[in-house]
Amino acid sequence: MFKIIKRRKIWFLVSGLLMVGSILSLIFFGLNVGIDFKGGTEMELELDKGQFDKVKSEQILEKEEVRDIVVQLSGEHGVLLKFDHIDKEKHAAILEDFQTEFKGAKETRYETVGPTVSQDLTRKAFIAVAVASLGIIFYLSFAFRKVTKPANPWKFGVCAVIALVHDSLFVVGMFALLGHFFDLEVNSLFITALLTVIGFSVHDTIVVFDRIRENLNRMDKPFEDVVEYSVGQTMVRSLATSFTTLLVLVAIILFGGETIRSFIFALAIGIIVGVYSSIFLASPLIVAWQSKGND
Repeated sequence: MFKIIKRRKIWFLVSGLLMVGSILSLIFFGLNVGIDFKGGTEMELELDKGQFDKVKSEQILEKEEVRDIVVQLSGEHGVLLKFDHIDKEKHAAILEDFQTEFKGAKETRYETVGPTVSQDLTRKAFIAVAVASLGIIFYLSFAFRKVTKPANPWKFGVCAVIALVHDSLFVVGMFALLGHFFDLEVNSLFITALLTVIGFSVHDTIVVFDRIRENLNRMDKPFEDVVEYSVGQTMVRSLATSFTTLLVLVAIILFGGETIRSFIFALAIGIIVGVYSSIFLASPLIVAWQSKGND
């Protein structure tokens, strides 16, 4: 049987490298934040085949005196326009200009977010992640309160939160890379995906921890051996669940819409790193912590 816990130093090194890489990505590339967090406007228009003209689109926007102009092809016949925050009158004028220049143009999406709203959303996103982390520690401390040998209940909670911070940071770091090289944006759907990843990561970790708790009560073996056995019992289940979920996400990536792309990519990355951390990080971490306490 492949020994996971005995090789924990290798997994700690892998996780450390992943975290360093994620931090470096954030430092050098930063996040390609969408209008939800920086404010601004996005308009998406459907044009007739062959109508797309980037230069003419930019000229229309320059005539209307908007700033921070970005014009991109969207789908087969669409155009995505990005610029600063505007009012209703300016939006109506821009739409009329495009419908005059490109006959048959139809607006399929319009979003505008002011700087105050974007700042409030950013603040609430950080609060949501912090509250979720604290709730997990308290829940696991309560659920594992009867585990008296040899690890303290709160250690399970702390290790679970370390694993979810590891997963969240990796997802954010990957999005810094994807945003830099593939223009993938961080928007409100990304935050939804990140919170979902946190839930998935914690759920997977709790399944392993719960099996450790059960085996501690019925096995008279050293703590490390009990954890090793418990991880082996749950590993196939964790891998199978994650694989089937990823199959669905791949199908959505291939056939789904452009607007949910960042959401699906964040979920897929989070599920992969989540199943890794529940098996190769959280459980080895609690063993290393307990072993250090016994020295």
